[in-house]
Amino acid sequence: MSYVVLGLVARDGPSTPYALKAAVARGIAQFWAFPHSQIYAETDRLARMRLLAEERESGGRRRRSYRITDAGRAALASWLAEPTGEAPQIRSLALLKLFFGQFASEADIAALARAQLETQRRRLEVFRGLIERLETRGDRPWQLEVAHLLQQAELTFASSWTRISELVEERPDAAGASG
Repeated sequence: MSYVVLGLVARDGPSTPYALKAAVARGIAQFWAFPHSQIYAETDRLARMRLLAEERESGGRRRRSYRITDAGRAALASWLAEPTGEAPQIRSLALLKLFFGQFASEADIAALARAQLETQRRRLEVFRGLIERLETRGDRPWQLEVAHLLQQAELTFASSWTRISELVEERPDAAGASG
């Protein structure tokens, strides 16, 4: 979580916790679960560690803004220099339900596939927009690659849910199960 905050502040410059929440929602939330409520605590913690420097408005709402320090940049660089062989993590209620699909009706599996196809359609729209914005910017090639990877994963999921939907429709007992 610390590296999400450090990376966003390094990328975007001085940021309020609210701006960090918005930045997470626009990109990182598509592939990394990050509880928005923890951003305030994390920025405070990183400031105490002197990885971020806090600046507070003198008047008005006295909002806090954080900028990355040299120590924060060094910590981020050190973390980025460590390769990882960790496999991507997938946590999907739909996949869990499909895994136990032998105990479900054909109609339930068909409904699950339809719901997932709709979800994939919406997510593909999100990634199309994200890719378009990143291509227009032209200055974030690795974020663009992440968006392409995620888009490919969504296309794979959509293709699989389409196949599952077709399998259910082809089964001889599907007509009786859905009616």
